[in-house]
Amino acid sequence: MTVGTTNLHTREKWLEAALSAIPAGSRILDAGAGEQGYRRFCSHLDYVAQDFAQYDGKGDAKGLQTVVWDQSRLDIVSDITSIPEPDASFDAIMCVEVFEHLPDPLAALREFSRLLKKGGTLILTAPFCSLTHFAPYHFYSGFSRYFYRTHLDACGFEIVELVENGNYFEYLAQEVRRIPTVADLYVGKRPRLWELLSVRVVLHMLARFCRDDRGSSELLHYGCHVRGVKR
Repeated sequence: MTVGTTNLHTREKWLEAALSAIPAGSRILDAGAGEQGYRRFCSHLDYVAQDFAQYDGKGDAKGLQTVVWDQSRLDIVSDITSIPEPDASFDAIMCVEVFEHLPDPLAALREFSRLLKKGGTLILTAPFCSLTHFAPYHFYSGFSRYFYRTHLDACGFEIVELVENGNYFEYLAQEVRRIPTVADLYVGKRPRLWELLSVRVVLHMLARFCRDDRGSSELLHYGCHVRGVKR
């Protein structure tokens, strides 16, 4: 039973396909690259990694933290809204699961518009709903399809693909699976055996509903995957 476990896998498969479609030799900026987890999909590209390099894995010890975080291989250390590169200096930009960590994501979009060549590709993903993570650098819980439709157009982009990852039942299943970990962290207790069995029952129910889903992603989902082109 995989319901509630496919968020990352689905996002990475979409990213791999989107990046593979960019012509070989194109110059791509990984904005907010962090540990450069998706550099592996860019072997055919001229890859440039940027990040502000202030997150250390521990943050303020609130919410979900990574414990360790290695940003020693960055090409550019700067604010994402002021990247020291000339206008129209990139053929493509990707910004993966970063927007919730930016105080001003619209300023980042305007900077991406400045940096991209006409006809260049913008690849974005961000959660629609997220738990507190990487605090204190967690400013938004998520972004809807309407955010992208409104603000990408205003910043000079045409959306050519917008995919919602997951649906209401998958998102609930993801969080139901997280209950033992969160209970241990914030209550200091683990669920009893009968409670764990109840969790299994709920997951089976959610899996059944998910198989017959008719568009509940309009209500809740993991996050949007967006591909835009600079006009």
